[in-house]
Amino acid sequence: MIYRLATPTDRPALTELLTQAKLLTDDLPENLGTFILAFDNDTLAGTAGVDIIELTGLLRSVAVAPAYQHQHIGRQLIAAAEKLASDKGIMNLYLITTTADRYFDRLGFERVDRNNVPEAIATTRQFSELCPASSVVMSKSVTPKLQLR
Repeated sequence: MIYRLATPTDRPALTELLTQAKLLTDDLPENLGTFILAFDNDTLAGTAGVDIIELTGLLRSVAVAPAYQHQHIGRQLIAAAEKLASDKGIMNLYLITTTADRYFDRLGFERVDRNNVPEAIATTRQFSELCPASSVVMSKSVTPKLQLR
């Protein structure tokens, strides 16, 4: 398995995988440079993206193709997304889910009351428009990379 950042040419395969997983695609950012992809040769096996809003990140679009599930690819993608967030100076990583809260519990994410979500997350389309109010919001602290001056 090869893990790498997405490029513009990956958009069709990414859109297809997210559609298969019943995840949103119409809100994908123009620049996919904060999406980590897992490839098995030329086949996209999984994805995880991070939207960066100030010092906060939104983990999104986490999906693994059915043929590649139960191989810990999702864990690898989320670990890579956490590292990417940390390298970008993110201190808190949030996510919104309707089905995978137990999975993210096991990865150290904690539930957050929707009324206590920071403005950076509350103003995203995912939080305010696209995901239902019944969605679970979760967060995890990530340690930013040390910056020497």
